[in-house]
Amino acid sequence: MSAAVAILGVDFTSAPRRAKPIVAARGRLARGALVLEAIEPLADWPAFERLLAAPGPWLAGFDFPFGLPRAAVRDLRWPAQWEALVRHCEAMGRAAFRTALDAYRAQRPAGDKYPHRATDLPARSHSPLKLVNPPVALMFLEGAPRLVAAGVHVPGLRDGDTTRIAVEAYPGFAARALTRESYKSDEARKQTPARRAARAAIVRALRRGEPLGLRLEASRALLAALVEDATGDRLDAALAALQAAWCWRRRARNFGLPRAADPLEGWIATARPA
Repeated sequence: MSAAVAILGVDFTSAPRRAKPIVAARGRLARGALVLEAIEPLADWPAFERLLAAPGPWLAGFDFPFGLPRAAVRDLRWPAQWEALVRHCEAMGRAAFRTALDAYRAQRPAGDKYPHRATDLPARSHSPLKLVNPPVALMFLEGAPRLVAAGVHVPGLRDGDTTRIAVEAYPGFAARALTRESYKSDEARKQTPARRAARAAIVRALRRGEPLGLRLEASRALLAALVEDATGDRLDAALAALQAAWCWRRRARNFGLPRAADPLEGWIATARPA
């Protein structure tokens, strides 16, 4: 694949709409930097599916869990192969999927309601079984089947079109390496000057090349958009793009993902094995 690959970062939602779209950041690598060129809202599923179908070469980091915990899959007696699992969950539909996870959680002991994947521990990410705050289980249900349908290549999980490559990103993991302060909220009353200051500090650090060894470069207008978007969606898309760029630079080494990563659960880009 040519070094002129496009790098994308996608801040995902399980219910895209005009007021809360999926947000895609697009850029390219140049001289040790990710040059951010555009930020695009995707207000519905057809728009997202067009992004997945767009000709490569591109590598994209998507902010949703690609897999489910192996322990839960085993307990539920669901398929233990990734693509078969994705198709099984898609065929269930939202209502049955939600009911199955609610029932599973109800029979688990207190304090251990939500099993995690191996990658969730070093990344400090939510269990992909969560249905609320945030509903990452529904993000898996909406996102993973669309990766399969689009025929993209998912390192460690599915062989596909190697000019269109998808990795799992987690912007919060990168952000926590830069600040412990909260930097975003969808609630207007929580969109405070302190959170704006945190976003501004994150952007300054990204421009210095922290925390992934890649500088973020962009026009003044795009950099301002990262700071002024109080929801954090644009900044999260840029962080996901930086994680994707980190993977592209390690493409000869399994995109930086552990070779021993569970082929059912998947792995979050830039997370180190515990």
